[in-house]
Amino acid sequence: MEECISVFDMLKIGVGPSSSHTLGPWRAAERFLSELQSENILQKVTRVKVDLYGSLSLTGKGHATDLAIMLGLSGQDPEYIPVQDIAGIIKNIEDKNEINLGNQITIPFYFLQDIIFNKNFLPFHANGLTFTAYLLDDTEYVSTFYSIGGGFVVKEERVNAIKKMEIKCAFPFPIQNAEELLQYTIAQNKSISEIVYENEKSMRPEAEIHHELMRIWHTMLECMYIGCHSEGVLPGGLNVRRRAFDMHQGLIGLANYTTPQEWMDSIRKTEVKFRQILKWVSCFALAVNEVNAALGRVVTAPTNGSAGVIPSVLMYYLTIENHQAGEKEIKQFLMVAGEIGSIFKKGSTISAAMGGCQAEIGVSSAMAAAALVEVMGGTPEQVLMAAEIAMEHHLGMTCDPIGGLVQIPCIERNTMGAIKAINAAELAMETDAKNAKVPLDKVIETMWKTAKDMNSKYKETSEGGLAVAVNMADC
Repeated sequence: MEECISVFDMLKIGVGPSSSHTLGPWRAAERFLSELQSENILQKVTRVKVDLYGSLSLTGKGHATDLAIMLGLSGQDPEYIPVQDIAGIIKNIEDKNEINLGNQITIPFYFLQDIIFNKNFLPFHANGLTFTAYLLDDTEYVSTFYSIGGGFVVKEERVNAIKKMEIKCAFPFPIQNAEELLQYTIAQNKSISEIVYENEKSMRPEAEIHHELMRIWHTMLECMYIGCHSEGVLPGGLNVRRRAFDMHQGLIGLANYTTPQEWMDSIRKTEVKFRQILKWVSCFALAVNEVNAALGRVVTAPTNGSAGVIPSVLMYYLTIENHQAGEKEIKQFLMVAGEIGSIFKKGSTISAAMGGCQAEIGVSSAMAAAALVEVMGGTPEQVLMAAEIAMEHHLGMTCDPIGGLVQIPCIERNTMGAIKAINAAELAMETDAKNAKVPLDKVIETMWKTAKDMNSKYKETSEGGLAVAVNMADC
């Protein structure tokens, strides 16, 4: 089976704090509603129960999985819902003990009873959830979904059916691994972004590609802007103080601006000293993931937990590396990042519940490193080398969030992933790709083997590492 994965599959706009534990279950609830609609039974539903399994259950509270499910069942769209309305919608459900199912029919809903956290794992995937609708005629409609990372949601029977079919990707340049991508660039004498663009054009008009890529970038920019201008303590009980605000104030001083674009332009005009570069990159990454932790709107890149790496590296390029760069370079960057992410998804995983944090921060760092090399004028071979270098130095990273919250160590890990991406890009640019010893595909293969060997308690369960070494009550 050949997978056609678009850039817009890898870079999705949604609500934090987790793509697999928040956005995925939210989308699963939407798909459940669609099934009820297609079966013409939505109006017959008297009650809905949701069972969470595995990692969704073990860290679901910290990842707001229950809130996401309630919002999804209410018919809200994570891409467009005003984030300031979320608290009110949830409070209304909890106070009235009822939910407006699909924004069409109001039924009783007791969230403490009707969302059940089962600690056992379903065999197909670590992130499983089952919806049960009880109908007027005393029958039930049951549907199980799996949130496989990056906001992707699948059904086991659908996956098994597809595996039995000979499906060919409709892209003019179908890509399953890095070597295939490289061969296309050589045969067509094109850059990686040009190959990706040809594939995207086979799915949608060029104007739509431009619009959606820039919408993704503007969402990233706004997210950094909000994070750099928000004070206070993050929700969840860890009492983590936002740091991007103070860091940003120390860096930018008394600059005047009123919009995210003016803000970016003001940073471009700032004389950045060498030792401040790391601070700026870290500030951008912190800002995104503090917004993410506060249930703000972010872009999965490739996940919510790693959402700060790609925006911060792209912002670094625009504000520090190349002040003349504009929409052309932004689109290049995002297309290359998306393609590298899709190769990791095909060859390994982007789910921390399956592969640990190497599948999130590691992949995002590889995506950012590769994209940075292309916009800096590197060859396709150097682009792939940068991705390899970045991932090589994240292999084996575990996922151990304290309290199941995407805060400690997740927020800081985004800053480290961003810095490693820039370092990997610089190393690749200074290296003759013919001397590369480790192909990207071998690193992806190694990552997947490492993921399978990793003890399950280090895969987003809050049962190992810092999650057990640090007591939430002491924070």
